[in-house]
Amino acid sequence: MSRVCELTGKGPMTGNNVSHAHNKTRRRFLPNLNDVTLISDVLGRSYKLRVSASALRTVDHRGGLDAFLAKARDAELSEKALKIKKDIAKAQATA
Repeated sequence: MSRVCELTGKGPMTGNNVSHAHNKTRRRFLPNLNDVTLISDVLGRSYKLRVSASALRTVDHRGGLDAFLAKARDAELSEKALKIKKDIAKAQATA
């Protein structure tokens, strides 16, 4: 399972551990990922996604999964999230 947020594309970053003696060793900064179930109001069903904590706050701030995906760029979304976005757009067009 990759350590990448499905909604924002946020992944691991690299940096240094710096000791008191100022020795530097390489390390990884991993994103704070959580397995969450988000509900689409338009489709009326829930989806399990692996999302970073900051993305979860953004989803809540924008008013839900549908509103978040409407504003999100396709390059940042995972394949699963892109399919959800397409299904939401199709459901809104027919309604």
